[in-house]
Amino acid sequence: MHAATFATIADITDMLANHEYIADVGLSTSLFLALRMGKALLLEGEPGVGKTEVAKVLSASFDTPLIRLQCYEGIDVGQAVYEWNYPRQLLEIQARQQRAPGEPGSATGELYTEAFLLRRPLLQAIDQSNAKAPVLLIDELDRADEEFESFLLELLSDFQITIPELGTLRAAHRPIVIITSNRTRELHEALKRRCVYHWIDYPPHDKELAIVRRKAPGIGARLAAQVVGFVQALRRQELAKHPGVAETLDWAAALEHLNAQALSPELVQATLGIILKYQDDVDKLRGPLAAELLEQAGG
Repeated sequence: MHAATFATIADITDMLANHEYIADVGLSTSLFLALRMGKALLLEGEPGVGKTEVAKVLSASFDTPLIRLQCYEGIDVGQAVYEWNYPRQLLEIQARQQRAPGEPGSATGELYTEAFLLRRPLLQAIDQSNAKAPVLLIDELDRADEEFESFLLELLSDFQITIPELGTLRAAHRPIVIITSNRTRELHEALKRRCVYHWIDYPPHDKELAIVRRKAPGIGARLAAQVVGFVQALRRQELAKHPGVAETLDWAAALEHLNAQALSPELVQATLGIILKYQDDVDKLRGPLAAELLEQAGG
């Protein structure tokens, strides 16, 4: 249904642009193919380059729910797929025990039915009650243990999940799946084969400037150019964590709140905590280096 909405790659680019997301032809092509082929889209890249935003844009564009599974170390089937509502089952058992022998519902069976099932994000995404295909965002999969990836293989292959007590549950509407990874570890080849892959890099100067002008229209042209130039120069330094586009936009918003018209060495020093998140990196920018980068940015 969603694939038929877009006849060309340019349609994808326009759709993203209509929701304030500026994409290059590589991302638009990968998304086009993922939608047409019914595959998950695996997006890798540094934090803050816009991977998660793709899922949000798709949800808004298709007017469909966004179901998000935030991965972390130790996540298991109980948090990601389903678990049984044990407190409710216990109350049901107690209620049945109070009924007279032979009274309907006095048996302790039938406790493992969908009425007692707690649906977690992966199961919610293939729930047959969904009126249309939701967007399923599996965010930062690289943070999860390698064993967790095996839970996803059945879902990504057949869009179904097997629950021993209930059998196999299949999606009436196949979800649109976006998987993101910051590449802190390599994902398994079996998972990658089930996805269309795309790497999102830090944007070049002109693209990042266009993003800032679109997302932060309240700042002046000179300040926008200085912000982007400074961040671009900052990424060429040896830092523990380079600022992503998200930090660029946060900085632009912060400067707008400060009614800044142009960057100065003092203003840069006062707002470093917006774009740098490690004290060692902040310390490195204390002193002449910040002034040098500001000069490179046209300050």
